[in-house]
Amino acid sequence: MNRLRCAVIGAGYLGRFHAQKYAALARCELVAVVDPDPAARDRIAAELGVAVASDHRDVLGRVDAVSVVTPTATHHAVAMDCLRSGAHVLVEKPITATAAQARELIALAVTNGRVLQVGHLERFNPVILAVAGELSNPRFIESNRLAPFKPRGTDVSVVLDLMIHDIDLIQNVVHSPIASIDAVGAPVFTDEIDIANARIRFDNGCVADVTASRISMKSERKLRVFQTDAYLSIDLQQKLLTIVRRPAVIEEGVMPKVAVEERSFDPGDALQAEIEAFLDAIEQGRPPVVSGEDGLRALETATRIAEQLGRGPL
Repeated sequence: MNRLRCAVIGAGYLGRFHAQKYAALARCELVAVVDPDPAARDRIAAELGVAVASDHRDVLGRVDAVSVVTPTATHHAVAMDCLRSGAHVLVEKPITATAAQARELIALAVTNGRVLQVGHLERFNPVILAVAGELSNPRFIESNRLAPFKPRGTDVSVVLDLMIHDIDLIQNVVHSPIASIDAVGAPVFTDEIDIANARIRFDNGCVADVTASRISMKSERKLRVFQTDAYLSIDLQQKLLTIVRRPAVIEEGVMPKVAVEERSFDPGDALQAEIEAFLDAIEQGRPPVVSGEDGLRALETATRIAEQLGRGPL
């Protein structure tokens, strides 16, 4: 089988990592990396010895698959051009700036028979992969995603920058429509929302309390899941999982003896796993792990939260 010809569009902080992963994979050929910034092009050309271009349209028709790692506001236009050219697309999260744009991407991917995968990286976190079989009908979920301030990513609110990761994880676990959302937040260091909390109530009764901050003194990425048979503490950053299981029998007036299981995981390489899954979907003709519809669902919820906070789509 011929190797897939790939390109990375966007050679910034995250785009550089995408390019490194493609370049290291024997199963594909990194044809080019695209960025309008000459300094970024020079950096990546020197590091990887790969061809570079200033405009994504210069590589269309010469590649089978692309990663779109550009600012969110440009995702729609760039990904549409790539899909029209016949390329499969892995687009970073959020899928697009608006739900209407996301629907256009999804429709075009279907029409052209192309894979459209969205870069919700936490789906490939080793802890999330390991815990999937343990999650059953959650009743309450608490998530905290805290990060020190960095100028990168401040073109969007913390909801679209950070919280959307947990929105995607939670909705992928709960499998129920949203009944209501209550959100609060505030700008602190930027003109966008820098800290936010949302309480999401689902039709099936589950409630999720979701907090995201990019002005914290520490870095933290944790999920706590409460269900009828267990409590699960999931540390996405430290790759730790604690499961406290409910005993089969609880005697009245007697302290229940719970079973506590603690597991740790190797850091792994979530980005490589994400890109490998994208290539698998192309080669095997199957749906991607994180579909365009998944990206749209997370974006719609994030947009509802942002609108409550007085910040609509880009």
